[in-house]
Amino acid sequence: MVDETLSQSRDWSFPAHFFWETKTAPIKSVEIEQIQMVAEIRNFHVMQLETLKDLYIHELKDLHSAEKQLTKALPKMAKAATNERLADGFRLHLDQTQEHVNRLEKILESHDQSTRGPKCKGMEGLIEEGSEMIEEDAEDEVRDAGLIAAAQRVEHYEIAGYGCARTYAELLGDSQGAKLLQQTLDEEGATDKKLTELAKTLINIKAQ
Repeated sequence: MVDETLSQSRDWSFPAHFFWETKTAPIKSVEIEQIQMVAEIRNFHVMQLETLKDLYIHELKDLHSAEKQLTKALPKMAKAATNERLADGFRLHLDQTQEHVNRLEKILESHDQSTRGPKCKGMEGLIEEGSEMIEEDAEDEVRDAGLIAAAQRVEHYEIAGYGCARTYAELLGDSQGAKLLQQTLDEEGATDKKLTELAKTLINIKAQ
């Protein structure tokens, strides 16, 4: 009976009384419990954002997801780059990114929080753009220029995220978290500047 009821509804998050009122026969208590269980599973990763602390933790988890995705993307970008300075830059930032992951885990642990949460959709989209650039049928220099553009989009996205998280940490009195986030923010900014300099002095000139 439960299976039949669930199959008739596309939104499993409806409260149990909805099913009670729309059925001709009363639902047994065990069936109500099963319906509620399905709703809880469906919304397991939906985080309630009621306070600034909730938003802070949400931002930390989102950044962690973003950085973990980036650790898988950077080796591919380094392999695709034909300019050795650019490839070295991607490899260096991979080492930094792994340290960024460690810092985020340290902050979350200090708040008795795990890293478990929704996948960062923003980073997923940016990485997909970078993957498309790798697959483009382009001259080496042109592809390298495109890779820099893709990498800088990632940096700007992360800078915005870390800037917000650092501010939340300061407002909440998490001085150690704010310090670690600022350290990462400084490194992301430095990477962005290096990419800009490389594009101006070498890659984009050759791509012309």
